[in-house]
Amino acid sequence: MFREPITALKATEAADTGGLSMASDKGQKLAIDGGKPVRTEPFPARTPFGDEEAGEVLDALRSQNLFYPTGKKVYEFVNAFSELYGVRHVVPSTSGTSAIHVAVGTVNPEPGDEIIVTPISDMGSVAPIVLCNAVPVFADVEIETFNIDPDEVADKITDRTKAIIAVHCLGRPVRLDEMLRIARERDILLIEDCSQSHMVRHKGRLTGTIGDFGTFSFQQSKHMTCGDGGLTIINCGGLAARAEIYVDKGCDWTEGRKYRKQYAFFAPCYRMTELQGAVLLAQVRKLESVVRRRQELGSMLSNTLQGIHGVRPAPPADAEFGHGYWSFPIRIVEEELGVGRDKFREAMAAEGVSGGAWLGKPLYEFDSMMNHVTFGKSGFPFVRPGGGKPPEYGPGLCPNAEKAMSQLFCIGLNENWTESDVEDAARAVKKVAALLPSRREANE
Repeated sequence: MFREPITALKATEAADTGGLSMASDKGQKLAIDGGKPVRTEPFPARTPFGDEEAGEVLDALRSQNLFYPTGKKVYEFVNAFSELYGVRHVVPSTSGTSAIHVAVGTVNPEPGDEIIVTPISDMGSVAPIVLCNAVPVFADVEIETFNIDPDEVADKITDRTKAIIAVHCLGRPVRLDEMLRIARERDILLIEDCSQSHMVRHKGRLTGTIGDFGTFSFQQSKHMTCGDGGLTIINCGGLAARAEIYVDKGCDWTEGRKYRKQYAFFAPCYRMTELQGAVLLAQVRKLESVVRRRQELGSMLSNTLQGIHGVRPAPPADAEFGHGYWSFPIRIVEEELGVGRDKFREAMAAEGVSGGAWLGKPLYEFDSMMNHVTFGKSGFPFVRPGGGKPPEYGPGLCPNAEKAMSQLFCIGLNENWTESDVEDAARAVKKVAALLPSRREANE
């Protein structure tokens, strides 16, 4: 179990450079100013793969067949995942982006239809919308959680809205009960993007099982990984058959796994391979323990960092909102702390605790969005045949998202950390929060 939380460290430990109280010792110096850093050793790296994955991959290779429809590893993984999540209809694919594309393609929007999405995500949450000839509509976020705000979503709905993509950002669930109510009232489909919230619960239910679709990424950074891979849960049974063949060029397979080249519609080819399935078969067995450990460590760090002026850590996981801590987000509120995120990040790196800013800006500020770079020079679906004003993307569209992204500082906590590692990360945050503002004032 955990050792004493940092807030209860002995006075002798608090006198060390790491264990500063908020009433800082004037004899202490930040590492950036030549003081002793809190941490000199690298934090533990992730080691997601081991003998189990190697054994499953070798078994797949020895079978001389890596084509999943006639193999066994992908089917075994799908069955294990379905049992773990308690769902019936699951479609494996090649990436998290493809998983969302399968969901959007199954929704089957008309050209020019709108799909509401968050501006804080990877472009993989948005590209499938455009690739299905629909238009992304960005709804602002709740600045405290980085998640799309249901009230903002409700305001963005029009008669062309076909679906909502709710991204569980950084591992914390969206307010799904409210989102689902909005979707049902307006007869709109709800797609959950669970790429960062594997095995995370919202009010007792697993993310990915609540909306009409649940989509997952198995990219290298995710809780469960095969380097790249994806999966779509279909919770509305009537759409399962379309989803199952959307992943394979619209090609229908018989139950006997005989390839019938009967193409129902045009679709991409996103078939998962036996190598991906073999790795994921081993990974799915570890998933619960990986997420549980991250929740323990993330909640410990969150509880320890509460009450620091100008520093807003991710909330601890609780019964209502679980948290997968894909990364541990902290908001640095410059108006309160007196220094901004970038200076804070620089000082933290000097203390031996590096952190990132993830994408750095909302998705609508990237050139492909602002300049409508799509199919040839057409600008379609943003620029529609016959006229009409195309959507405008750029700074100012979602003020909360822009502010949140400017404040975001992510610590790369993972399941291999120890309680001691969490203590070091917290000491560094406390030290920098205590001393960095006075350093700025001294330099002015």
